[in-house]
Amino acid sequence: MGRHVLGRAFAAVNGIRLFCRDTSSELPCILCLHGRWGRGETWSDFIMRHRDRYRIIAPDQRGHGLSDKPGSGYGAEDMARDAYELLRQLQCPPAIVVGHSMGGRVAAYLAALYPEAVKGVAILDEGFGGPVAALASDDPNDDGLTRDWPTPYSTIDEALRDLGGRFKRQSSVRYFAESLVETLDGYDFLFSRRAMAAIARASRDWRDSLGRVECPVLLVRAAESWSVPREEADEMRGIAKDCTYVEVPDSDHLVYLDNPAEFYRGFDEFLRRF
Repeated sequence: MGRHVLGRAFAAVNGIRLFCRDTSSELPCILCLHGRWGRGETWSDFIMRHRDRYRIIAPDQRGHGLSDKPGSGYGAEDMARDAYELLRQLQCPPAIVVGHSMGGRVAAYLAALYPEAVKGVAILDEGFGGPVAALASDDPNDDGLTRDWPTPYSTIDEALRDLGGRFKRQSSVRYFAESLVETLDGYDFLFSRRAMAAIARASRDWRDSLGRVECPVLLVRAAESWSVPREEADEMRGIAKDCTYVEVPDSDHLVYLDNPAEFYRGFDEFLRRF
């Protein structure tokens, strides 16, 4: 695994437990925040690429993975508080924060609300509307995406076949497969569907938060994004005070997995500012 061990532990923050991956080095810190339905595991390639130069922290955010799934607290402000307390508990100096999709929104709130904790923020393919599937009912467990997925799956192969039929890109299949877990009933997902629905319902316009970020901002848009219209990306560039913009070709959302060469070219250039 390289020179720095990837530790895994629970951290008690903001009244809940977050499961967290941490390279635990004395190097400058990067905090990685995944998107909705995801896990910190999605940053495994990122960790391998940067662990020799940075301490990488990649939690499962509340409602996801192995972290707690409380009945409330799914606004971006709540999740930003989780991240802030995590950085404080792990005694990180001001961090560079990288957030994808929902995680990008949380990263912006973190930088706006706790500027002393963040020295740079990268927001990956998250628009003001966000990639929030329509909620078709008032059912608190209906997350708008997985309502018709035939879970639990009998086997892992059945799960992968189903995911492969739903997504055209292997990156998306991988993203969801990382949350699969075997139970007594079969294979299901670690995320809480109730939490996923609560996150969608708690979504608010965050233009003001982006405008309050004082540190350097990297905005990354997938060239084929279904989440961030080009005109919205242009608006974001105008709102962010110190903004670098990168567009990643051959990607529709998961920019760091779809086209890693282009993503890391732009991201590593941003890192040179610090």
